[in-house]
Amino acid sequence: MVNRKELEPERSPAAAFGQRIRALRDERGWTQDELAERMKCSGTHISAVETGRRPSTPRFAATADRVFGTGDRLERQSRAVRYTALLEGFPEYVTHEARAAEIRLYEVGVIPGLLQTQEYAAALEADAVRREAITPEQADERVELVARRQAALVRSPSPLILAVLDEGCVRRPMGDIKIMTAQFERLLEFAELPNTVLQVAPFSMGARRPFSLPVIVLTLPDRSLMAYAESASRGHLERESTSVLPMLAAYHQLQAEALSQAASVAMIEQLRKGIL
Repeated sequence: MVNRKELEPERSPAAAFGQRIRALRDERGWTQDELAERMKCSGTHISAVETGRRPSTPRFAATADRVFGTGDRLERQSRAVRYTALLEGFPEYVTHEARAAEIRLYEVGVIPGLLQTQEYAAALEADAVRREAITPEQADERVELVARRQAALVRSPSPLILAVLDEGCVRRPMGDIKIMTAQFERLLEFAELPNTVLQVAPFSMGARRPFSLPVIVLTLPDRSLMAYAESASRGHLERESTSVLPMLAAYHQLQAEALSQAASVAMIEQLRKGIL
């Protein structure tokens, strides 16, 4: 076949998914344009997915499953493709977060996903697209993941969520004034919930800050502990409770040094009003 590109499925999850799409298409003797007609997209789109140049989306995978009659196998495989923009360990972490009894988080620089408005999340990912750190499709998946994580925590009994935000999280503008105002209002609403605690770690803490990078500590229903920490380039999921205990102790120290919830709310109120 002329101009048929050789695939390298071991190169990435996207490449493996693309190879699977091509194999299913070849089994049926369809051209890319014939498959595209059945999936209501373009042949160029099919080519980009098959060669791994464009990651799959939930809609694409679900449509492919319907067209090929593969149940939900392609949709399940596509999850690995969609999470290629996430750091190692984070997709697995999210599954544990959804069932945790207690969530303790510390964030630096940006509002954490569990507290983001959809508009803030979209503005954050749009900036990553502008820097060419991720594709527009991966940005959409990240925004969708934020919504799914938040929805998973709306359950009974409600998990206890303790959030300590570095002062830079609330001072760094993201998007326009309207987006930031709505985000401040979201934080204030979060602080009023009966199962939450919100604190700001002020810049004045200096060297007394026990963490320099984001960290999350989970208490699972069986009271075991799990932690997720990340740098700019990688994430690490710690599953051994004994290894997490020092991080939990450091988190308690962080809370003791941070502003009280009342003082933190007052700071956010002033930022919302443009006083600070």
